[in-house]
Amino acid sequence: METKNTFMKTKPVFSLLVSMSVPMMLSMLIQSLYNIVDSIYVSQLGTDALTAVSLAYPLQNAIVSVAVGVGVGISSAISIHLGSGDQEKADRSATLGVALTVFHCILFILAGIFVTRPFLSLFTDNPSILKDACDYTYIVLCFSFGALLQITFEKIFQGIGEMKITMYLLSVGCVINIILDPILIFGLLGFPRLGVAGAAIATVIGQISAFLLYVAVYLRKSYAVHIRLKYLRADWKIIGQIYSVGIPSSIMMLLPSVLISILNGILAAMSDVYVAVLGVYYKLQTFIYMPANGIVQGMRPIIGYNYGAGEAERVRTTIRYSLACAAALMLLGTVLSLAVPGPILSLFKADAELMEAGVTALRIICLGFLVSTIGVIYSGTFEALGNGRNSLIISLLRQFVITIPLSFILSRIWGAAGVWISFPAGELCASVVAFFLLKHYQKGEFSPI
Repeated sequence: METKNTFMKTKPVFSLLVSMSVPMMLSMLIQSLYNIVDSIYVSQLGTDALTAVSLAYPLQNAIVSVAVGVGVGISSAISIHLGSGDQEKADRSATLGVALTVFHCILFILAGIFVTRPFLSLFTDNPSILKDACDYTYIVLCFSFGALLQITFEKIFQGIGEMKITMYLLSVGCVINIILDPILIFGLLGFPRLGVAGAAIATVIGQISAFLLYVAVYLRKSYAVHIRLKYLRADWKIIGQIYSVGIPSSIMMLLPSVLISILNGILAAMSDVYVAVLGVYYKLQTFIYMPANGIVQGMRPIIGYNYGAGEAERVRTTIRYSLACAAALMLLGTVLSLAVPGPILSLFKADAELMEAGVTALRIICLGFLVSTIGVIYSGTFEALGNGRNSLIISLLRQFVITIPLSFILSRIWGAAGVWISFPAGELCASVVAFFLLKHYQKGEFSPI
């Protein structure tokens, strides 16, 4: 067991980061491709259908936010305990993490039944859009156990450094989604034409399939942590450790849902087209931020393990390389968004009005990509160190404290453009604060500069 895990503190840092991050980047890119393909298929049903899916996004994102947030807490606890050599606590962290996820599954089923229609009714009075949005959301919430448990196992495997397994299984789930989307949306191969509901069904089938594959892979052989019934008893210290990172991380991931809900309210007062533009943007930006998140997922277990092992220099070196790699991705995204926004938006069958509004939005928002590098990497660093509070502060500044008030104010002056300007402004403020938070954390021991 010791030999299996010491590579995280003995292998050269850059090659280790690449070996851990590239599989996650590839899997995130495949997942981003799925999100884009899903929207492309839905857009062929019309702008109303695309708007319906955009309205459903906040509730759908809530599932992922809770799953990933708690999963990050589980992964952080596992990697820190493995680094310090405490095998039993690592095993207990994994077991309790799965148990907590089952509890969350029940909560989301209840939310799907009782929250869906009242929530979505706040943002549209168009009966067709509301029906499609409800059909989509009922399915993804009431069958959310696949997503929740899939992500929990994904984070457990990431916590022990098994990145290739997570890449393969996440990719399989996305490929299943991509294959089923046109079949169920348009009624191919003898299946009924289900429209927007077909997209939701394809999504949950892919998620459940990935979860079952994780279980099958876990049962095949012994890994660095073990999920056992004997560890299924309340250990409030470990539960607190998981939630101390997991709750801030979940809130951090829920912020886009809150942000989009509020911005949808602002934009809908101007035109439904701007709501569709915001939905399209959040699909497109996954091509930039999900690969960057792959870097964050690759660096987390390295930082957590070496933090637990007392290897501060390796922690700093990991952060430096992560910043450089993420900055390269953000720069590429900025260049493409400025140079070819039209061809990118044409993938969504954008009509003239949607194209004009979308080009303006993309060219303004992309100005915040590069500067967001520090906020994204430092937020993940604090999660790996077990400090969810500072990670949450950074995320609140990125997607709530600055962006929302500025959107209200600037939209009164420049209309929709004022909303788009608030995005890079929020990223700049968050990155400045993130820099100083890590600079002064534990007397600057982990500051890479």
